[in-house]
Amino acid sequence: MSIAKEQAKKLLEQLPESATWDDIMYQLYVRAKITQGLKDIEQGKLVSHEEVKQRFPE
Repeated sequence: MSIAKEQAKKLLEQLPESATWDDIMYQLYVRAKITQGLKDIEQGKLVSHEEVKQRFPE
């Protein structure tokens, strides 16, 4: 079984019985975004706080 499938099963088991499809989809989405963010960090795909401030001045 793939790691992603195992993680999805664990996530589903942690949700309350009253979880809706929207709750499930949201949790899967957040998990995927966090996983991608951690992968980006490992690959050095970062933008410093100062660079973000320069790109988006107040």
